Formats: sequence, structure tokens, C-alpha cells
Amino acid sequence: MKTDIHPTYYAEAVVTCSCGNTFTTGATKAQIKVEICSVCHPFFTGEQRIVDTEGRVDRLKRRFNLQ
Repeated sequence: MKTDIHPTYYAEAVVTCSCGNTFTTGATKAQIKVEICSVCHPFFTGEQRIVDTEGRVDRLKRRFNLQ
């Protein structure tokens, strides 16, 4: 086995969300910044923010007049 190939593990890594929520977890980085967490994610809050009903294939067909 090779020695010293694994990254350093931080048992108390701090995760900071853009909404201001912070929590600790284990990770290979000491600090992690995320955009969405379980406090502000629409799945957990029950609100819909962005609804994209048109698929990529339909948009491509409409754009280039493909049928």
C-alpha cells in the first residue's frame, strides 16, 4: 500500500450556505460554501421557485423547425 496518498480528513468541517445556515460535518476540506442547503431547498420548504415545463428536445425542435 502507498503511504500519504489520502487527503486530510476534517471531522469538524464547517458548511456555510448562502442563506446563512451553518452546520458541521466530516469532509476533506475544512470549510465548504454551498448555494442551497436543506433549510432553503424548495423540496424541503415546499415552495416551487422555478418551473421549467419545456424540455430541451422540444426547445431544440422549435428553434430549428425540426419535426
